[in-house]
Amino acid sequence: MELKRVVITGLGALTPIGNNISEYWDGLVNGKSGSGPITHFDPEKFKTKFACELKNFNPLDYFDRKEARKLDKFTQYAMVASDEAIADSGIDLDAVDKYRVGVIWGAGIGGLETFQNEVLNFAAGDGTPRFNPFFIPKMIADIAPGNISIKHGFMGANYTTVSACASSANAMIDALNNIRLGYSDVIVSGGSEAAVTIAGMGGFNAMHALSTRNESPETASRPFDATRDGFVLGEGAGALILEEYEHAKARGAKIYAEVIGGGLSSDAYHMTAPHPDGNGVVRVMENCLRNAGIKPEDVDAINTHGTSTPLGDVAELKAITKVFGDHAKNININSTKSMTGHLLGAAGAIEGIASVLAMQHSIVPPTINHENVDENIDASLNLTLNKAQKRELNIVMSNTFGFGGHNACVAFKKLTE
Repeated sequence: MELKRVVITGLGALTPIGNNISEYWDGLVNGKSGSGPITHFDPEKFKTKFACELKNFNPLDYFDRKEARKLDKFTQYAMVASDEAIADSGIDLDAVDKYRVGVIWGAGIGGLETFQNEVLNFAAGDGTPRFNPFFIPKMIADIAPGNISIKHGFMGANYTTVSACASSANAMIDALNNIRLGYSDVIVSGGSEAAVTIAGMGGFNAMHALSTRNESPETASRPFDATRDGFVLGEGAGALILEEYEHAKARGAKIYAEVIGGGLSSDAYHMTAPHPDGNGVVRVMENCLRNAGIKPEDVDAINTHGTSTPLGDVAELKAITKVFGDHAKNININSTKSMTGHLLGAAGAIEGIASVLAMQHSIVPPTINHENVDENIDASLNLTLNKAQKRELNIVMSNTFGFGGHNACVAFKKLTE
């Protein structure tokens, strides 16, 4: 069976450094930090008092008051980003076969704030279970693609992938395979997360996963820097329209890039820590290269998982050196989490978008906030430090890993006939 080719025809983003694709890209190339003091709740008693929150996001700009009350933030974010991507794709929703249009979405946590607030309200009451009837529909992780499909009448595949921080990369790989095998013409894919909450911050603080650089939140996300002390929690969504190539060409769609492969693996090592030698990361990149039908020396850039954790950054770079050998020093390596923070289940989507836009504009966004050399990191690697670099890019890979040892890698290519 000959596999179909899959291309990207629409993009949408709602991020801590920009509330649409144009703003997001501008923030990336200019090295904008999205981190600042938490405004969603009073963080005074928390170890970490900052996060990468969305800026100037008002749900009433997108939803009426009644609808907004029925949707957790992570679903609101998903619908806003997917609406931008659908509009960007130029798809005629009246002409498309909606039985062949699906939504495959990623979320690592889902409606955490809804769950948190309902439990707190119950605990503060007299013990009578007076729960909101929308509690469960707002909270469940699969509700975001459900609402996207309901709004637009898409009747193809519809589900959520949940693999912690690899969730939306998993969603893109599932979407790729669904179209490759001829089951769908178009898939709305991506991911969303809204975990900057009391429970989210408290939980990650308890794990000692978050940076506590409260005196300088804008520089706290510092991948590969010797003084990195944990990730910065982010929120938002990214959406990509994946489309069968001939279907896109027939309707005269603009095409951002081709999705040429995806790889998956498991560390099978620890609940939250990576294998120190990056064994699972080695395997996921090898699997992606094999699935895409490309050689290591074909890769021009890698948007790393690069969370700014002491163990994770070193393990990932060790894995890159092992997979790519001498070619590793010719690759532009970066971490856009230095600007956006870590969007958990939405990370793969917004970083996939960053990879695609980097190819389109021939610019690799920087890894910002790097000040101190880490002796455990190979100095010959080009980590694209502190300033964007111009470069012709034909193939870019994007790595995303999640608690539980979940690894995903997606490969994008500049379109060739």
